[in-house]
Amino acid sequence: MGRLSVAKYYAAATVLLPGAAVLIWPSKVWLTAVFLVWLTAAATYWILSERKEHAERTARTINSMQASAIRTLNHHRHDWMNDLQVVYGYIRLGKLDKTVECVEKISARMAVESSISKLGVPALVSYIQSFRTISNTLELQVAINGDIHLNEITADADQIAETIIHTINAYRFAAKPGYGNAAVLRLELSVDEEALFAAFYYEGELMNEQQWKQKIQQQLEGAPMKPITFEQPYGKVLLRAEMRA
Repeated sequence: MGRLSVAKYYAAATVLLPGAAVLIWPSKVWLTAVFLVWLTAAATYWILSERKEHAERTARTINSMQASAIRTLNHHRHDWMNDLQVVYGYIRLGKLDKTVECVEKISARMAVESSISKLGVPALVSYIQSFRTISNTLELQVAINGDIHLNEITADADQIAETIIHTINAYRFAAKPGYGNAAVLRLELSVDEEALFAAFYYEGELMNEQQWKQKIQQQLEGAPMKPITFEQPYGKVLLRAEMRA
């Protein structure tokens, strides 16, 4: 509990003294007046403290979001600089076939980034784009078949996005650290006229398979996305959500 929270509770507690005096000597008008003034002062302090606490929480949230955005931008900038250096190196060496191949890979990655940005739910877009800044044990790969605008195709867009994030986190926290390459989780999103499909393909080991399964099942309870299958048993998870206008 913060300093302001403690102070406002102390301020509220001080009202008990004049309140008790009014109950003991109800005929004392001046005691009633003191109690009302005291109560007004305590209530005013409480409201001002609440506003200040809210402002501080908002400032912390904004700072955290800004720091996350800066880390994400730095990662992307680092990737683009590496790509440019590779392309420049191939050009200087006159290896046009390698240059074309590298440019095609960059173009493909840009197409994926574009598809992610079009998902339409800021929380999901931000989470996917910043994933590399929050995980060293799991590599997330995303494939989106076509342009999927969650906020336009279903009224459950926020809940679906939350389910996807929780499912990725279940793998992230359960992924077993290795001495070689990080575990890989591939997310594939597709949609037809009736439903949205999210497929999770995992390559790696889990620290506790049973705990992972329990978390998946818990976060799917009451969620719009329902499991189609659990295989291998954790290597492949297929989820489906009915389109709801």
